[in-house]
Amino acid sequence: MTEDKIKRINELARKQKAEGLTDDEKAEQAILRKEYIEAYKKSLIAQLENTYVVDEKGNKQKLTERVKTKKEDKYLS
Repeated sequence: MTEDKIKRINELARKQKAEGLTDDEKAEQAILRKEYIEAYKKSLIAQLENTYVVDEKGNKQKLTERVKTKKEDKYLS
């Protein structure tokens, strides 16, 4: 995500609050927001893939994907 796109997202947000957006601007805003969210998720996943947990003995363990229980799945849905 480029700095110009982030600036455009902020411009559209300010305009939406001040005077409203046209249909074309709403569509552009939705596309930019989706792109921003995908870039954010990708960055977070990359960071988590390079995260280690150190136990009390000093051993490093790479984070693994957590398996949801049925109870958790019920509340997260």
